[in-house]
Amino acid sequence: MTKVITTLVVFLATVLSVNAQQYEQGMGKAFATWRTGNATEASALFERIASVEKTNWLPNYYVALVNTTEAFNPANAKNATALINKAQAALDAAELISPNNAEILIMQAMINTALIVQDPMTNGMKLSAPTIELYERALKLAPENPRAVFGKAEFEIGGAQYWGTDTKPMCEQVAKSIELFAKFKPETEFHPTWGLDRAQETLKNCGK
Repeated sequence: MTKVITTLVVFLATVLSVNAQQYEQGMGKAFATWRTGNATEASALFERIASVEKTNWLPNYYVALVNTTEAFNPANAKNATALINKAQAALDAAELISPNNAEILIMQAMINTALIVQDPMTNGMKLSAPTIELYERALKLAPENPRAVFGKAEFEIGGAQYWGTDTKPMCEQVAKSIELFAKFKPETEFHPTWGLDRAQETLKNCGK
């Protein structure tokens, strides 16, 4: 009996190790593909990983991030709605796996922002307050998350510029987010770390 149990434990450990290696290789390839500028293929790779990693929210999260990022690109204006819809479906799947996740709330706020950019007249009033609420919920869950601090400040800067109000308090929050980026340690190598370059660029132009 002891031998049977030992054999099963060794077998399971081997299977888990192989699965972990395949996951790491797949995620590494998807990120490398994205870095080359091939967002469509990167999204497809993350989707394939998500279809296997049923209890891991990260692959679907990156499907959402890739497609939302592409939706902000003016060159993709004609495909923006399809990209946003794809991002939303993937993020919904990620949230089912990991509810009350600050990174997912931040990602939802980004999708909302993409919708506002696509149709300011229809979505501006409808989504502005819910988007701020998403950032506030993320900050309650993870007060030191630099993406939550920066995202909220960046979104509020857009509103302040529209209404002609002072952006100084938001610029201070952007500066705070940069400090938080310097201290931030992701849970694993594949957890979100993005945003520092955008925060630095925003601070450079803050108040101008």
